[in-house]
Amino acid sequence: MTGAPPDRVTNLADLVAAAAAQGPNHLALLDAASGDALTWAQADAVVSGQAQRLVEAGIGAGDRVAVRLPTGIAYCIAVFAALRAGAMVVPLNVDLPPLAVQDTLADCGAKLLIGEPVDGVDVPTDSAPAAPGQSMASVGGDEDIAVLCYTSGTSGSSRGVLLSHRALAANVAQCAAMRPAPVTAADRVLIALPLNHAYGLGPGLLQVAAAGATAVLLPSFGVQTALDAIERYRVTTVVGVPPMYSALLTAAHERLHEALSTVRLFTSGAAPLPPALLAEMRQVTGLPVYEGYGLTETGPVVTSTLASGHAKPGSVGRPVPGVEVRLVDTDGDPLPGPDELDLLADERDGAGQVSVRGANLFSGYWPDGGHGPNAEGWFRTGDIGYLDAEGDLHLVDRAGDLIIVNGFNVYPHEVEQVLGDLPGVREAAVVGVPDDRSGEAVKAVLVVNPAAGLTQEEVVAHCATRLARFKVPTTVEFAEQLPHSATGKVARRKLR
Repeated sequence: MTGAPPDRVTNLADLVAAAAAQGPNHLALLDAASGDALTWAQADAVVSGQAQRLVEAGIGAGDRVAVRLPTGIAYCIAVFAALRAGAMVVPLNVDLPPLAVQDTLADCGAKLLIGEPVDGVDVPTDSAPAAPGQSMASVGGDEDIAVLCYTSGTSGSSRGVLLSHRALAANVAQCAAMRPAPVTAADRVLIALPLNHAYGLGPGLLQVAAAGATAVLLPSFGVQTALDAIERYRVTTVVGVPPMYSALLTAAHERLHEALSTVRLFTSGAAPLPPALLAEMRQVTGLPVYEGYGLTETGPVVTSTLASGHAKPGSVGRPVPGVEVRLVDTDGDPLPGPDELDLLADERDGAGQVSVRGANLFSGYWPDGGHGPNAEGWFRTGDIGYLDAEGDLHLVDRAGDLIIVNGFNVYPHEVEQVLGDLPGVREAAVVGVPDDRSGEAVKAVLVVNPAAGLTQEEVVAHCATRLARFKVPTTVEFAEQLPHSATGKVARRKLR
């Protein structure tokens, strides 16, 4: 049983209908917290039922429908129902405070909020459970906007990213073309990521629907709840982020071997995967973690070590089929490739801004579609990276995170890797802070094992043996934890 070829899908909700036609009794959505489950035929009927209810409530083509629910069956149904009704889905984080919810709903002009009522929000709310209905044809698709996803994007401020049915379906097809395929019809995929994030939505939910696979849904990640779900439901694929894998490794190794015995594939994204974590996962589980890179504006996947054929420490792999990547300077002009650089030069000397082209790219930013891909179809991501001799991409940092000390570039990620080699360091983050003499200086914030007894002097001395003098932190602070986004990315702005 396989789903519809995603590159032939007009409306993303048709993925559900195709899966139902191919394997009506195949398990589609399974809520690991409650045990509730739907087959693809049942899911398709419920999607149609909720879509009809939306139409009866006055929702039409292009209307914005916000969804604020935890990861679970209700979220999946709400998304596909809104898409089938022709609406734009506006995914919201369930932890978003009421004032932020109101601001987002006002900015996008939402006509309806699916989820629990929110204090102070005057947009009509639909919190009733979905029920099966008669089969309903999807409204619109292709270049129509499917998802309006708010993200910090490349500017640091929250912006609405316009993702068409075409772009999201293209990225699903691009990922499905990799070998081994990230999701097959036989897979049971653990999704404990927020579905309001492009990573949970695309590589998670949409990949499952396109393959006609089974999604095992967890509203939040916890080591024991995840291991229990993986073992009980015989999960074969885990879509994760680095903090999830780091947390899993705190469990007893015997427990991990027992619970993960059915898993064939681990994937990671949304934040850099430390090489030490990759090595430990491989050592403990016998499986690599395949790392990918992307952003909301790219639908979201750009590269993956699955496309390279092997998990390479520090690399996010090669472009997925159908996506082009090149490095450009600040003016957008292409930089020399690795084969054009001096063979004696450091590969980082070829670092530049990552620029992407492909059918998976967004249609610009809300409301007018501005600042999207240029006339030639290229979009600058705002990430800095370099290509190694094998053509694999290594991310250095966000352009906005670059630290300039006396005119020299310091990439925080490089310093963080050196700090991570110190015994007892559990996590490290580096930011630039104003300095009267050098313009900026390097500040390091570390989360350490108290038993390690690390001092500021020892940290600085360690860095001085591994880094050029201008890259060595001048300030070292210790913290109990670092601030993170919902998908595990360190929120550097808060550290500044």
